[in-house]
Amino acid sequence: MDRIPMTGRGFRALEEELKHRQSVERPRIILAIQEARAHGDLSENAEYSSAKEAQSLNEGRITELESIISRAEIIDVTKLTGNTVKFGATVKLVDEDTEEEKQYQIVGDLEADVKFGRVSISSPIARALIGKKVGDSVEVNTPGGGKSYEVVEVAFR
Repeated sequence: MDRIPMTGRGFRALEEELKHRQSVERPRIILAIQEARAHGDLSENAEYSSAKEAQSLNEGRITELESIISRAEIIDVTKLTGNTVKFGATVKLVDEDTEEEKQYQIVGDLEADVKFGRVSISSPIARALIGKKVGDSVEVNTPGGGKSYEVVEVAFR
């Protein structure tokens, strides 16, 4: 069984989703199935079919979350140190062409969200950054073409 690296924040988010699906969604769907059954003939009952499909999707996600949580390898980013980029690092970059600053934290695949500056450890930018230090230049192949960045800060928070 492969371990799944993630930050504490990512792990807590998965636990919260699991708890919500088990304690809120599951009872809501069961109630919807019971109400749909009360309408009679199940063979042509759209509400029943819809509720059963929602139940199947919810139970599938619960199983998936339980599997992920059981294989999670939680990495406490606050205990990491050093000046090279690795999992959990928050990296400040400057685009060498436009001088635009960007900041990313390298996180597990399941918690990546570029809108919040969290990039997956398996993303092209993270793979290019791993092992780099402040002052290093890095070339990243993006869908829009190659980009050059300079690493200006590496922090663990």
